[in-house]
Parts: sequence; C-alpha cells; structure tokens
Amino acid sequence: MTTLDWTIVGAYFAITLGIGVALSKRAGSSLADFFVSGRSLPWWLAGTSMVATTFAADTPLAVTAIVAKEGIAGNWVWWALLPGGLATVFFFAALWRRAKVVTDVEFIALRYSGTPANALRGFRAVYLGVLMNGIIMGWVNAAMSRILQVTLDLDQFTAIAICLGVTVAYATLSGLWGVVAADFIQFFIGMTGTIALAWFAVEKVGGLAALPERLAKAQHPVKGEFYDPDQLLSFLPNDAAWSVPLWTFSAYLFVNWWASWYPSAEPGGGGYIAQRMFACKNERHAMLAGLWFNFANFALRPWPWIVAGLCGIALYSNTLLGNDGKPDPQLNYAQLINDVLPHGWKGLLMAAFAAAYMSTMSTQLNWGASYLVNDLWRPFLAGERADDDRATVLASRIMTLVVLGVGLMITPFITSIEVAWKFLMAMGAGTGLVLILRWYWWRINAWSEISSMIAALVTSVSLMIFFPDLVYGLTVFCTVSVTTVVWLVATMMTKPEPDHVLKSFCDRVRPPGPGWRRLTPGSESLHLGPRLLAWASSVTLVYGVLFGLGHLLLGTRSTGWMLLGAATAGGVLLAVSLRHPCFAAEEPEPDQDA
Repeated sequence: MTTLDWTIVGAYFAITLGIGVALSKRAGSSLADFFVSGRSLPWWLAGTSMVATTFAADTPLAVTAIVAKEGIAGNWVWWALLPGGLATVFFFAALWRRAKVVTDVEFIALRYSGTPANALRGFRAVYLGVLMNGIIMGWVNAAMSRILQVTLDLDQFTAIAICLGVTVAYATLSGLWGVVAADFIQFFIGMTGTIALAWFAVEKVGGLAALPERLAKAQHPVKGEFYDPDQLLSFLPNDAAWSVPLWTFSAYLFVNWWASWYPSAEPGGGGYIAQRMFACKNERHAMLAGLWFNFANFALRPWPWIVAGLCGIALYSNTLLGNDGKPDPQLNYAQLINDVLPHGWKGLLMAAFAAAYMSTMSTQLNWGASYLVNDLWRPFLAGERADDDRATVLASRIMTLVVLGVGLMITPFITSIEVAWKFLMAMGAGTGLVLILRWYWWRINAWSEISSMIAALVTSVSLMIFFPDLVYGLTVFCTVSVTTVVWLVATMMTKPEPDHVLKSFCDRVRPPGPGWRRLTPGSESLHLGPRLLAWASSVTLVYGVLFGLGHLLLGTRSTGWMLLGAATAGGVLLAVSLRHPCFAAEEPEPDQDA
C-alpha cells in the first residue's frame, strides 16, 4: 500500500462518516425515521441498498472457496434462491408495504393475538436480532479480518477495529438514512473494485484462453487430485468426486427457495429485504426495489467473483494454508489483491472491501437493533416511555451497540463461511411454507410458526449430530418433511386466530385470494395469471443474463448469445406484465409513526 492507496481509502472513510453526521438529525426524529427512513425511499435507492448489504466481505471469499471445492456449479447453493426472491417481489412486496410495520417481526402482532403471539414476537426478536444476526456478523468479521491479515499483515482485532469504528459511528448516528445513503456509494465502489481485480487476475494468468490449461495443473484442496477443467468450469453438477451431489442439487432447485429461511432470501420476504420495502414510498416502489435487487444480485455480481476465484486456483493451487495448516482456498482471493493489482487500484479495492464490510455490518446493526427495540423493548419493557421519541431513539442507539457486542463475541468461532451459510439454511428448512401461507390462508396461527421453528431446529441439529456424514440435500429433505407434518398437525389441533384479529389484518393489508373469502367475501382477486407471468419472465431474464454472461466468458459464445436472447424475451414479457392493474401503485395513507 502506497500513499496513493491510503489516500483513496482515507477519502472513502471520510465520506462515509460525513454521511452519518449529516443525516443524524433526520434519523433522530422518530422510530420510523431511524429504522425505515420515514417510509420515503425511492426504489432505486432501496434496491441498491439491498444489493450493497448482501455484498459483504465474506461473499467473494465464500464464492472462491465454493468454486475450489465444488466447481462453478457449487454456486447453485445461492443461485437457486432466485425464484423465491422474485416470488417476494410479485406476491409479497405490496403486502409488506401495506402492513406499515417497522420490522417483519412486528407482523406477528398484526396477524396473531394472545400469549402465543407475544411469546413468538419476543422470541423471534431475540432469535433473529441477537443469535442469527450475531452469526452473520461473526462470519462477516471473520472474512474481513482474513482479508486484512493477508493484505496488510494486521492482527484480527486491529483489522476489525479499523472498519468497525466508522461503521458503528454512522449506523448509530444516522439509522437507516445513513445506511442506505452509504450503501449507494458502496455498491459502485464494490462493483468497480471486484471487476478490476478479476481483470488484472485474468491478465496474470495469461488470459481466459489460457485459464483451462493452468487449472489442469492445480489440485483440489480436499481430495488432492488434479482438476479436470471441463468439470471445474461446468455450470451444472457432474460426475467429479468433489462435485455437488444429486440430492443436494435437487434440494437447491426444488426445496430451498420456498422452504428454507435464510437472510436476504426469506420465503415471503423478511429481514432487511422487507425492511427496505417498508421504507419505500409506495407499493410499486417496494416491488421495483426488490426486482432491481434480484437482478443485480444474481445477474451482475457473480462473475467477477467467480473469475477471480478461478484465477486464484490457477495461480496458487494449494499453497496458501489456513491457521490449521491445511489448504484454505478462501485466502486465494485476498492474495490476489497483493499480487496482481497496481497501486491506486489496490487502494480502490481495499476501499471496496471496506465498503462491502461496512454496508453489511451497518445493516445488521440497524436491523438487529430494530428487533430489540420495536419488538422487545417497546411492547414488553418500555412502559410509558414506549411512545417517547427521544427515549426510543436513545434505546435504538444503545441496542445497536448491544448487537455489535454479540457479533464480536461470535466472530472467533467462525472458521468456514460456506459451512455457516449451509448451517443457517438447514436450521430454517421447513419454516418457509408457513411464512408464505400466513399471508394467504386465514387458518395459519401463531402455533403454526412456533411449531415449525422448533421442529426445524430440533430435526436439523439432530441429523447433524447423529448422522454427520449425511449429505446436505438429504438433511434438507428430511427436515422439511418432518417440519411440514409437525406444523400442519399443530395448526389443526389449535384454535384459529379470533375473527376480529383476522378482520383487522385484512382491513390494513387487504390480502388477496380465496384463502380469505370466509372473512371478506369481497376479497380482491389474487390475479394469479399476471403474477405468474411476471415471476416466470423475470426468472428467465435474470438466469438468462447470468448464464449468458457466463458462457461468453468461460463457455460457448453461441450458447451465451442464445441465453441473452432468451433474457431479452423475458425482459419484454416482464415489461408487458407489469402494466397489469394489480401492479399499479396506490397512494399510501399517512404513517402515524413517521
């Protein structure tokens, strides 16, 4: 790192901190301003914030490790989540915006009632805001510390403290206002930096044409065998001993996207994706924000990471060792920064990683604190102070620091990012169908969610303990099957929610479809045809661009152009389908919290 590199990094930190200070007064006005930006975000800002948040420091490292261990096809672990993300766009975004809640956990108080609802709301506030949020922040911290250890030779705690100090400052001062404003800048810095690294890495290898020959001389980090480049570069699982097993691939394609809870890919929407939808100007802006997020996340971002990961395999093979003395392919990405980037570009990429890290951490801090304040402190602990804006904003800033402390405590225990990804997905397997049906079927009650969470957790953990060698796909299928039976039985054996609670929910959200006809005979149509057309055409658009670009880079060019043609057709159909009245924007009613 030269003076030029450090100047670029310093300028980035100064701009980010300035954003936090500039927006601190606006965020301190109310709970809605601190956590949902006064419900006034345009779609392009909310959607870009979603994209920036999911581009953490851990993501390129995890993708690099996945490619080294399972080939390009291993990325189906997250590619396959696209259909669920787009279902949220067309079936749930408008409903989330109409709900006018501050967090997705607050939805529980709107949809259910009584002691089970209170218990579920308080539990999920702690479960998501502390435990799950802490695990996510732990792996993000671990990834950033590895990058800085390799590139700057810093110890773990110094490495984390550098970025975390500024992140905490602007997230605590400015709430979601500062988070989304910084995210907008961070997205473009991150994309520019990762594309530049892939470009220079390809030059170092000798060009894309020379890549297969270099890959054939590299060894698998676990099996030790030399790669077959065709198998490594295949977009689908193959017969290599290290490729994705059929059961696992089947779980990715047919189950995970609708059945498994995972941050940023919750069935029916949730977490910080739903938070950005709450913050949008109206229903249409919420829908377009989700659409832009899914396109950028799945179609635009993967290939710079994957190409750089392949170059890392070609250049380093198994020469980079982790703390356990074994080959650690995650380190390939960080080593590329040292070896292939010229000065100036190195500073930009370090700023890009700082941006990726800070974007995710600021969101996790704000999102986690929103649960603890809105769904634990206000309804159960605050008493008379619950409606005091000053006390609420102060509590929000304190809870931000509490969430930070939990993440720091978990960080040392995270050793493998991709394993942590799969662990969270397996733990949430089977809960997705409840999260979907609660919007469209009156019979779902609080016990449905409670039983599904308990069954998913007990089943997945039991399988991991007693059948440690069971492939991931079979774990998912077993967990989903058991969980579905459990929550269906629990639902039918317990009383439904009272009619007055369900009618109040219908009055605010106006859920469409036949599942509500018993309570609201005039319930609006689901408009299933236009929604399915929009969903299918958008899936075609995004997958067409994803694999079209992939083939142009690493596969057959004719196939790449055909896939991009299919993507164009999908885009045209999507534009036509979005003209249907069911996707029209409605003027939102004033928000009492804003």
